[in-house]
Amino acid sequence: MKRPEPSWPLLLITVLLANVLWFATFYLTFSTFWIKITISALSLAALSLWIRPIRPDRLHLDVKAVLIGLVSAVALYLIFWAGKEISTAILPFAQQQIGGVYGKGTGTNVGIIFFLLLFVTGPCEELYWRGFLQDRLMVRFGGLQGWLLTTAVYAGVHLWSFNFMLIGAAAVAGAFWGAMYWRLGNLVPVIISHSIWSAVIFAILPLS
Repeated sequence: MKRPEPSWPLLLITVLLANVLWFATFYLTFSTFWIKITISALSLAALSLWIRPIRPDRLHLDVKAVLIGLVSAVALYLIFWAGKEISTAILPFAQQQIGGVYGKGTGTNVGIIFFLLLFVTGPCEELYWRGFLQDRLMVRFGGLQGWLLTTAVYAGVHLWSFNFMLIGAAAVAGAFWGAMYWRLGNLVPVIISHSIWSAVIFAILPLS
């Protein structure tokens, strides 16, 4: 039996939960950052799949999806590299705040960070943010409005970091992956893009 569409209050509850989880991840001092963000992403993904599993036609794995995911990950990395060069040249606080983002990973083995981002955090974030929330918002409000709303919420939960550069980065990345999902209607290349990009930029070629 087809599961009914999640109600508007239920969608809002998941957004509220995302804020609570991101607040705990960025602001509270228990555990380590990478463990907290992994648990947060995994919790949202599990909840969203329980509420409404992703339609099979939104998860199409083929050579084209893999190539798009890889190329888009490289493209986004280059966008962030250019953004870092420009922002550090014109904003006196940019370098310190970028360093603060990377500083949250201090004390965690880089191999563990790479594994978590590539296989857990990246895929789980996309299952919730694009596969569930953006998909539902696009159904309710149309493609453009759904994309804009999801991007705003995705950037908004990063307010708890109190880091202007990170909030801006989340807005850019969220808009990028959201546009991919809106255009392609396939979550697989978005998952690949997010997972590879985050693993590279945080564990292999950081922009600090």
